[in-house]
Amino acid sequence: MKRLRGLCAMAMMGVVLAVSKEALAALPNFEAVSLLTVLFTLSFGGWVVGALGVFLLLEGLLYGFGMWWIMYLYIWPLLAALTWLLRRMDRAWQWAIFSGLYGLAFGSLCSLVYLPVGGVKMMFAWVASGLPFDLLHGGGNFLLMLVLYRPLRTALGRLDRLI
Repeated sequence: MKRLRGLCAMAMMGVVLAVSKEALAALPNFEAVSLLTVLFTLSFGGWVVGALGVFLLLEGLLYGFGMWWIMYLYIWPLLAALTWLLRRMDRAWQWAIFSGLYGLAFGSLCSLVYLPVGGVKMMFAWVASGLPFDLLHGGGNFLLMLVLYRPLRTALGRLDRLI
């Protein structure tokens, strides 16, 4: 029964990630996926891997499986892995700084797929052209985490007992 609840939780978390991304899609690089990935990792540990799998599949089905999708295959698991390594942090401002920095680094991390395609020049062009969006992304991540970390962490802690 615990395994079934875990599978259902992973599916629901993946859908929540996809829906949260779509809900904020009109805002440039302002998303709750980073916030939720951090919180799901802290609250549910390894179950986040399945949630990210569902999210990645849904994103590919919605938008097609292009170069951007390859980026997502390492961007989101990397966020979960870094979160797991830093899991002892428990202050909202610490996670806000972490999330803001990850948002700032997002474009640079995404540019890695262009290295084999267009070389270093293409990679740096990608980073330079996306810098304004990365600044927005970092600021949005910082604010969302700062405001929502504690209430969502508390709520997810209660859900964790049910799984």
